[in-house]
Amino acid sequence: MALSREEVLACLKEVKDPSGTDMVSAGLVRALNVEGAAVRFVMEVARPEPYMAVKDEAEAKLRALGAETVAIVMTAHSDKAPPDLKPQKKAEPKGPEKIPGVDRIIAIASGKGGVGKSTVSANLACALAAEGRRVGLLDADVYGPSQPRMLGVSGRPQSPDGKIILPLRNYGVTMMSIGLMTNDDQAVVWRGPMLMGALQQMMMQVQWGALDVLLVDLPPGTGDVQMTLAQKAEVTGAIIVSTPQDVALLDARKGIDMFKQLGTPIVGMIENMSTHICSACGHEEHVFGHGGVAAEAEKLGVPLLAEIPLHLDIRLAADGGAPIVVSKPDSAQAQGFRQVARKLIEAGKA
Repeated sequence: MALSREEVLACLKEVKDPSGTDMVSAGLVRALNVEGAAVRFVMEVARPEPYMAVKDEAEAKLRALGAETVAIVMTAHSDKAPPDLKPQKKAEPKGPEKIPGVDRIIAIASGKGGVGKSTVSANLACALAAEGRRVGLLDADVYGPSQPRMLGVSGRPQSPDGKIILPLRNYGVTMMSIGLMTNDDQAVVWRGPMLMGALQQMMMQVQWGALDVLLVDLPPGTGDVQMTLAQKAEVTGAIIVSTPQDVALLDARKGIDMFKQLGTPIVGMIENMSTHICSACGHEEHVFGHGGVAAEAEKLGVPLLAEIPLHLDIRLAADGGAPIVVSKPDSAQAQGFRQVARKLIEAGKA
């Protein structure tokens, strides 16, 4: 049964918030998306606890209306209450916390987009799993979530109690992504506070289980998501992914400086798309230059973890939903990621 936006809004107006105001008039319904019998929206609140019953009632009424799929993401933020400009007592800052069950957290970052950071993240997660580690992968690239496609994961995460989210799993990797809650062609049009709320929810309310290491695939740049991760979670370190070209390295240096300011150590650097070997004639060509990341790593005094080639099989494997480490485990390209995994394990980082 196809639903209209007007029908959904009328249904949600029947649901009252704790103050007695209907949830639409109260401004609780954000980023509403109605597609056929699927309804998705964000509830932006100050604290989730008082609104759990509201969320449950909204879902029940929408299903009674005919919605087959209902996805409600609750973010702990509200811009309605005026700030207290003269607090009586200075609030104690809340430092980074451990994610329950997670021993170590490694951020996979890049200064700019298009350097293959998400491909590296997916393959490194599978490589660590192949080495016997208990691995999780959090796709924090909220505006461009690609891990569900790369890891061949589909379906909606379930929540048995409306609070804890159950992640999905494939190739020995436990994975969570905002992409699992949206359609492939649906844009996530969220402001910074909503992003931060969603990230905190995916970190702290997901039932990760017992993990040796959680990899966090960050968006490119130096923005809200990176700062929220470093300030809210105890991050073991960061891996910087860059191509050898000067433009990529300029942005990579900014990312390194950001982690330095946030007090997050750099575990190492990976030079991606390092070289290309022609499959027809065997000629080796450095399309993006060569050695730039190695020189930068030496300058910083951090390990160069790997030089990953620009290879068609890596791209085809990622697009096909089975990273090269899984689809061609004996290939030279897969072994490059396995070596990175071993180095991290030997260094006690994973």
